[in-house]
Amino acid sequence: MRLDTSASGVFPISATPFLDSGELDLASAETLTDFYLERGATGLTILGMMGEAPKLSPEESTAFLKVVLTCVAGRIPVVVGVSNPGLSAMAALAHEAMAAGAAGVMVAPLPSLKTEEQIINYYVMVCQALGPDVPVVLQDFPLVLGVSFSVPTLETIFARLPQIVMLKHEDWPGLSKLSRIRRGESERGDRRISILVGNGGLFLPQELARGADGAMTGYAYPEMLADVVQRFRAGDVEGAEDAFDVHLPLIRHETQPGLGLAVRKEILRRRGAIASAHVRSPGPKLDALDLAELTGLMNRLERRMARPA
Repeated sequence: MRLDTSASGVFPISATPFLDSGELDLASAETLTDFYLERGATGLTILGMMGEAPKLSPEESTAFLKVVLTCVAGRIPVVVGVSNPGLSAMAALAHEAMAAGAAGVMVAPLPSLKTEEQIINYYVMVCQALGPDVPVVLQDFPLVLGVSFSVPTLETIFARLPQIVMLKHEDWPGLSKLSRIRRGESERGDRRISILVGNGGLFLPQELARGADGAMTGYAYPEMLADVVQRFRAGDVEGAEDAFDVHLPLIRHETQPGLGLAVRKEILRRRGAIASAHVRSPGPKLDALDLAELTGLMNRLERRMARPA
């Protein structure tokens, strides 16, 4: 299975589970993967920024991706984050992942890239290092990475590098950017790139209306994301908005800068997906008041979902 420009739906960004001691929890890697599969995932992304990939050793990254890919067993495409300042290390992990059954890899820009020429040349070098048979997802997340992709820069990259098949869109505000990309494709007859959106799903209904193909994000209720995408595709825009609105308070809570990962992992623990909500140091920890607030939000969500439509 190889990722291509037709990719759509919901690709959850997987957490990486650890034991309370901080060791990698491969048993929970299996239960977490099953959790995503059972809740409507059409793809999966591992070793992303939300997956604490920089905190893993190369051996841990390999062990985790092999467990996930074995569990998935080709049922859905799996994207592996391989971002690394060194192209040789990036290529080694990418080729290892592809050999194990990954569908493609995701590459974020280096924070040092500032000009359009630097950004374009970097992705040319990335594709050369990976080789033409490795499909690539370009991650556009300027709020965290500090690199801003203009629409003309993205269009140049997509035109020059056909192995880049997907844009992970996390610009904020980014709705007009989505519209401009889709309008440019239509007006020039360019290939239509797959676009999946992040930001915790916070703007998903509007992004779908602007031409996004789905979501690539880590919200701990992936079944809602799948439901919203399915309703939108079926033309039930109001139903999609209604399903999304029920979750909005928890989505907002989960996307807090600095604390969101700990919240997300605690929800996954409470939902039985992982055994421990441990975030590797340095990382956020929830105190008693944080946990009580989360209980209230989750209880409120359950009550609202139980109401008749």
